Amino acid sequence: MSKSVADVQVLVFRLEDKRYCVDIAHVDEIVDREKLTQLPNSKPHVEGVMDLRGTTTTIVNPKTVLELDDSETGDRVVVFDTEGEGSTGWLIDEVSQVVSVDEEELDESVESESVDGVVRRGDDFVVWLKPSAIHA
Repeated sequence: MSKSVADVQVLVFRLEDKRYCVDIAHVDEIVDREKLTQLPNSKPHVEGVMDLRGTTTTIVNPKTVLELDDSETGDRVVVFDTEGEGSTGWLIDEVSQVVSVDEEELDESVESESVDGVVRRGDDFVVWLKPSAIHA
């Protein structure tokens, strides 16, 4: 991680019955899901594209990548700042809050291809996802 954890804020959100977070620095905006246009022959986690103020935004379903059940259709989209790679958004079930993460709350020992670690919040764990691992 490039900066000290103590000065990082994360966006906490829900996918099914689990809580996840991403570094807020990667988030461009959060919008309501609008009509999606499906793309033929796209990857299984690509739900389609939507128009976001004149920009074609690819919408992906992180539940597919994370192998979660998909019983609830998310109605919020977290749009990421992808720096010239085209606009990408994640379909999520619910946005919870933006919180600061203290160093003692983060356990990076469980890092994987799509996970930066877990944040302990009381008796709960919030899985810290890498936006770069779940993309179109």
